[in-house]
Amino acid sequence: MLARAQLRIIGVASLAGLLFGFDTAVIAGATQALRVNFDLSPAGLGMAVAAALWGTLCGALFLGKPGDRFGSRTLLRFIGALYAVAAIGSALAWSLSSFVVFRFAIGIAIGGSSVLAPVYIAELSPAERRGSLVSLFQVNIVAGILLAYVSNFALDGLLTAAVAWRLKFAVAAVPSAAFLAALWFIPHSPRWLISQGREQEATASLVRLGDTNPVATVADIVQSASTDEGARAASLSWRLHRWPIMLAVGLALFNQLSGINAILYYLGDIFRAAGFGTASADAQSIAVGLTNLIGTLIAMSLIDRVGRRRLLLIGSVGMAIAQFGVAAILWTGLHRGGLLWLLMFFVVSFAISQGAVIWVYLSEIFPTPVRARGQSLGSATHWLANAVISSAFPMVAALSQAVPFACFGFMMALQFGLVLYCLPETKGVVLEHMEAAMHARARASGSNSA
Repeated sequence: MLARAQLRIIGVASLAGLLFGFDTAVIAGATQALRVNFDLSPAGLGMAVAAALWGTLCGALFLGKPGDRFGSRTLLRFIGALYAVAAIGSALAWSLSSFVVFRFAIGIAIGGSSVLAPVYIAELSPAERRGSLVSLFQVNIVAGILLAYVSNFALDGLLTAAVAWRLKFAVAAVPSAAFLAALWFIPHSPRWLISQGREQEATASLVRLGDTNPVATVADIVQSASTDEGARAASLSWRLHRWPIMLAVGLALFNQLSGINAILYYLGDIFRAAGFGTASADAQSIAVGLTNLIGTLIAMSLIDRVGRRRLLLIGSVGMAIAQFGVAAILWTGLHRGGLLWLLMFFVVSFAISQGAVIWVYLSEIFPTPVRARGQSLGSATHWLANAVISSAFPMVAALSQAVPFACFGFMMALQFGLVLYCLPETKGVVLEHMEAAMHARARASGSNSA
């Protein structure tokens, strides 16, 4: 049974996702103002949007190792402060270069969040609830995305464009400060403390989490970890961790090849390209954001029952159908009223599959001493692909709006086959037993159906 204190502490850590989502999506309501304010070409707009994404790549690459050394909680405090400072800086930007610097800093915070918050939550969660609890991070991401769309819509209605775009970025400083304050009341992960040989502190941490028999829990974790070859390795190694490394890189890469963030960042532009006005595009962006949240809540209730692999298979089919449909509308100019419905169908398909699974899966498949570094590798792959795709999207779309969506649809069809034949299931597996379980299930995955 999950203790109330445990759920509260996990809830605090998951709020990193709210800032992640808000600061990722808020740019969608400022692209037009940035074009005008800084006189941007399509390539310049791509650079402005991708500044945060290159920051996320650095955050994901370089904060994993300190997370393993100092603990995820300690690094999350640094991230909370960085969110607040960078949000204010983005709002006060006096030139394109200063805007890029502050958005890059926000990106570092986002990238760090994508590594450290899921790891922290996974290490605090019981195996039978781990999927739904780590999914709280994703729920907060999509809630932050929706909040950004609503905030953008409201500010556009209240203020002039010259003022509104700055306030859109500044709004994030308030929840950032609240998140930072809350982090001072949560403990280190007991699993991380045990991996550092600090078993007495791990016992005290378990008491704060509401564990009724913390001494026995510590003993169980120590015994389980002692039988796991991967858990005894202090460095991320291709020899010892080849299989989880390949899974992490592959899953993260296809997450972005779905086209999800290209759509979220340029949603207003996509609707305007299909002939909708600015106000209509903003309102429809809110509908897409709400659909994303609903889909994620559904996935959260299913992930520990249906499993990660089956959700990915279902979502791959839905995303492929939706992306091919969007490509057809933008190619022909016909049935543009169906664009919103297809994008909502895509977002639901993504939310119940890749959206729900990626941060859960990445946080599960690596041993405790290298978990943050393994998550860092997967997250870095995710953000590198995101940055490249988001930078290129405006230039490709300027030539043909339909081509990017046709490519995204093809990639989702390819993902279906790879998941079907390569991806093992991880639901219900204790973290200390994950490496052995993955190898056993991987051998059977080629012959089993979803």
